[in-house]
Amino acid sequence: MLIAIKVLHTIIWALLAACVLALPVTGFKRRFNWSLLLTVVILIECGVIALNRGRCPMTNLAAHFTPDRADNFDIYLPVWLARYNKQIFGSLFLLGEAIVVWRRLTKPGSEPIA
Repeated sequence: MLIAIKVLHTIIWALLAACVLALPVTGFKRRFNWSLLLTVVILIECGVIALNRGRCPMTNLAAHFTPDRADNFDIYLPVWLARYNKQIFGSLFLLGEAIVVWRRLTKPGSEPIA
């Protein structure tokens, strides 16, 4: 059962990480409807974690099946990434949002040509 939980948790994590990484791309491309959708998905994830006292519910579920409490006991990620996941992807999310806002506030075609 622990393996199934870790696989599912890793898939969910990958989809949410992809949302964070896609956010600045949608901003650069001025796909603001997609930016909004990605932002909503990420904020729902943040809400779920906040309602669960800062932990993913999958972590709590996995804890029932092992005494292991390493930073990555519940997911197939390197220990360092599991340990700093919120800090890394939280920072990337804020950067992505800043890019979206910047692109939204600038007129198309007003960017300098590189």
